[in-house]
Amino acid sequence: MHRIVTVVSNFLNVRIKILSTVSNTLVKTAEMKRLVVFASILLFVLSIASADRSVAQGSRSPVKSQEVSEGDGIPVLVKHLPDWEKVKPQATFATNLSILKAGLGQRPVLDLIDFTAGTEAVTAQYPAGRLVIIEYASPQQSIEADTAFKNFLAQQNDGRTFYKRTGNYNILVFDGTDEASANALIEQVKYEKNIQWLGEDPFLFHNLERAFVMQTTDLFFSTVEVIVLGMGLSVVGGLIVGFVYFQFRERRRAAMNAFSDAGGMTRLNLDGFTPDMSADRLLSE
Repeated sequence: MHRIVTVVSNFLNVRIKILSTVSNTLVKTAEMKRLVVFASILLFVLSIASADRSVAQGSRSPVKSQEVSEGDGIPVLVKHLPDWEKVKPQATFATNLSILKAGLGQRPVLDLIDFTAGTEAVTAQYPAGRLVIIEYASPQQSIEADTAFKNFLAQQNDGRTFYKRTGNYNILVFDGTDEASANALIEQVKYEKNIQWLGEDPFLFHNLERAFVMQTTDLFFSTVEVIVLGMGLSVVGGLIVGFVYFQFRERRRAAMNAFSDAGGMTRLNLDGFTPDMSADRLLSE
């Protein structure tokens, strides 16, 4: 009987230990879940605060260009303004529509500009009008914008807005004094881009072949020109020398009293009419 009581007591103790271990594990698991949830909420709050801070710093930071000069950090598009060093202090560089409208005012044609694909714009005031240069990231975008600008200005042009596309630049002149001055201002904008292959140039063989053909052609024509020029100079020089020599011989022959193949030194007087030669022209003994 005593052994049975002992076995039952041990069984109950083991069960109590198992229950206490399970309860402790459940408590720890619940605490871990609460800790994970709290950490997740804290990370979420911190990420939102960091994003707000970065947005605030981005709004306060100056507009950045995709392409800037290595020396001074000035956007390349700004340097393509006519006399950019003079107009730089009052020029406005924009990478979104709100900044561009802040510098130009509310103009309906500006709503056609799409800044979502890396488009950049710069504007400055000139005596001929307000110049705006818009650079698109690809020729396709520039062509699409070109069509949109032309269609819009064909219907709603106020007579003081002028437009032209040059390369990837779509150029506008607002408040132009006259068409000639506006076009002259637009012509001063030069689209200058250098294309460099990051890897092997796929057109290298074609370019070398073309260069070889061009150089060979130039060499051939240069050789022909030198030969023709040499022949021409030879003919002209021969004519000049022959004419001078002929005139010299004519003068000598005119100075003689009679013709002699021997130059007047030896003469046969068979007819009795040949005049006597001077003694100083005869051979001495």
